[in-house]
Amino acid sequence: MHQQLCELLPRMRRFARSLTGNPHDADDLVQTAVERAIARASQWREELGLDAWVFGIVRNAWVDEVRSRQRRGQVFAAEAAGGNVGEAPAVDHALTMSVEAAMAQLPENQREAVALVLVEGLSYKEAAAALQVPIGTVTSRLARGREALQRMLGDNLQ
Repeated sequence: MHQQLCELLPRMRRFARSLTGNPHDADDLVQTAVERAIARASQWREELGLDAWVFGIVRNAWVDEVRSRQRRGQVFAAEAAGGNVGEAPAVDHALTMSVEAAMAQLPENQREAVALVLVEGLSYKEAAAALQVPIGTVTSRLARGREALQRMLGDNLQ
C-alpha cells in the first residue's frame, strides 16, 4: 500500500491543486491525506480501488480544512520549498494556464468531478465513491463542467 500511495502522489497533488487553487495549500492537503490514509489503512476496501479511496480522503480533508478556516479564519502556512513535485512539464504553458484558470472558475462540485474523471481517469463509479454521491450526480456534474469549460476555453481545447 505504501508503494501505491507513493505512485499516487502526483495525481493526488494535481487533484488537491484543483480543489485548493494554491500549490502550497495543495501540498499541505496531500500531506494530510497521506497521513490519514496510512493511519486508516485498515478501512480501505480493495474492491473500491486505492485511488478512489485516497481521492475521497483528499476531498474530505479539504472539506474539513475549509470548515476549519471558516471557524478560525486561519489559512495553511505557506511552505518555502516543494515547487514542482508531481508536475509533468507543460507542453504549452499558456494553454495549461488557461485550463487551470477555467477549472478554477467552475463551481466546486463540477471541478471535483472534472478533476477526478477527466484529469485523474477515475471511473464514474470510483469518482462517485470518492465524492460520496450517486453515479448520476457525478454524470450531471461532469456534463455541466465540460459544457462550462468548452464555453470558457472555446477553440483552445482543439
